[in-house]
Amino acid sequence: MKGLIVIDYTHDFVADDGKLTCGERGQSIEKRITEITKTFVEMEQYVVFAVDVHDENDQFHPESKLFPAHNIRGTKGRKLFGQLGEYFDKVFHEGLGRIEWMDKTRYSAFTGTKLELKLRERGITEVHLVGVCTDICVLHTAVDAYNKGFSIVVHRDAVETFNPAGHDWALSHFENTLGAIVTENYPNKKD
Repeated sequence: MKGLIVIDYTHDFVADDGKLTCGERGQSIEKRITEITKTFVEMEQYVVFAVDVHDENDQFHPESKLFPAHNIRGTKGRKLFGQLGEYFDKVFHEGLGRIEWMDKTRYSAFTGTKLELKLRERGITEVHLVGVCTDICVLHTAVDAYNKGFSIVVHRDAVETFNPAGHDWALSHFENTLGAIVTENYPNKKD
């Protein structure tokens, strides 16, 4: 069984006025993330929106020393970006498909969440990853998935980051160190 994890594709990470935005790089994958998400929903596969959440003025969170405040609970910054946000609203509120919103407070979607339990309950052995940032939250989620024994598929055409060198390094790391399949144009004959 396959599951899709959509990581941090929010206003703050993608929009021009986002608090910690990838800007055009993040916006360039909007169509692919939405298409892949629709494909998984139509195939009745489990889809998790793993979304970063922070509390305003939380000086004890380790990211507060590294990044400006972002994805603050209850703000526009936490809303899913663009077409994906519109699609999520439609599917989630109409009860279509098997989708779930999961708050996360660390880079990895597995840390401090029920993600592993939800995947195991459904017999999911292969996780597909899309979202931002390739070399931060997508990477940490992939490392945890690997350590927990999941097969990993990263959609090259549906991940992005601030840093082109970090993006390229992470894609190589997924394949060469985690044994992930890095694919484009999913689904294709190899999938």
